[in-house]
Amino acid sequence: MKLPSIHIKGLRILDRYIIGKFLGTYVFAIVLILAITVMFDINEKLDAFLKAPLKETVFDYFVNFLPYFANQFSPLFTFIAVIFFTSKLADNSEIIAMLSTGMSYRRLLMPYMLSAAVIAAATFVLSAYVIPPANVKRIAYQNTYVKNKAVNYGSNIQLQVSPGVIAYMNRYDNTTKTGYRFSLEKFDGKKLMSRMTAQTIHYDTLYHWTVRDYMIRDFKGTREVITRGTRLDTTIAIEPRDFLIAKNDQEMLTSPALSEYIDRQKARGVANIKNFEIEYHRRYAITAAAFILTVIGMALSSRKVKGGMGINIGIGLVLSFSYILFMTVTSTFAVSGYTSPMIAMWIPNIIYAIIAVLLYRRVSTAA
Repeated sequence: MKLPSIHIKGLRILDRYIIGKFLGTYVFAIVLILAITVMFDINEKLDAFLKAPLKETVFDYFVNFLPYFANQFSPLFTFIAVIFFTSKLADNSEIIAMLSTGMSYRRLLMPYMLSAAVIAAATFVLSAYVIPPANVKRIAYQNTYVKNKAVNYGSNIQLQVSPGVIAYMNRYDNTTKTGYRFSLEKFDGKKLMSRMTAQTIHYDTLYHWTVRDYMIRDFKGTREVITRGTRLDTTIAIEPRDFLIAKNDQEMLTSPALSEYIDRQKARGVANIKNFEIEYHRRYAITAAAFILTVIGMALSSRKVKGGMGINIGIGLVLSFSYILFMTVTSTFAVSGYTSPMIAMWIPNIIYAIIAVLLYRRVSTAA
């Protein structure tokens, strides 16, 4: 009765050993690549860093940039970690020793999957809840000291405030929070019920607007009632971020806020929200990629090869970079309208999942 308990205890130690190696190598890969990235980033943005206060550079930019970059390339770090430490295990004949005890490839894969689950959970929590608020500071720093990509002006703005209510502005200036030649039309089906026009409209706080030099025309059957005034405080369920959309705005929203924003913009008839939908589905796709790339990496590097560990690492780098490149390419399909953002983000996972299954079957059958 003692032998089974010793055997089970040995497997538990082995699990902890593989998990420790996996996560330790993953963290080491992140630290190493981030150190290189920081050097390149400093060289590229040196002029901006010299003119910006040191405190803002450290705490507003780098403290928020490093987690953002690490999370963006989490699949790359995961794959490199698996390839590196598994190739080392295979090169030292440790995997052969594990399999010789009667352990199956499926059982050997279990601690890999547990490690991938830890990475996937951390990746999702960071991308969905932690990093977006941090991106607000990072992007604000870049707009102030590096290159201003904020959109502060818009023209010919038209959107649906709510069903049957259409707002229009000829021009909007976000620096003064003022819109010009504003109109608000209310319909009952196809019938126009009222129309407000104003020379200017000023945004105050959430949904609070002030119209100036306005005229309201109410159509009541065959009668028309006209109301004029110089100033009117009103509530209109729109805000500047609904129509002033800048690059990377989607990165500043948590996943629940992003989902709500997408639904609201679709209801309002706003067309340029593809990047928001891509970002929303990308967060889930990258989370699943941790498991897929772990299986591929383990299957590729768990056997000794003639060229040694370097061959496996080279193959791993090619595959991991090709995954990231493939995801970038498929995102352009969604932007161009060839496919939906969800399908575009999951195409790489589907293809690489098939590769993972084929590689796993080949290596487990050969064992």
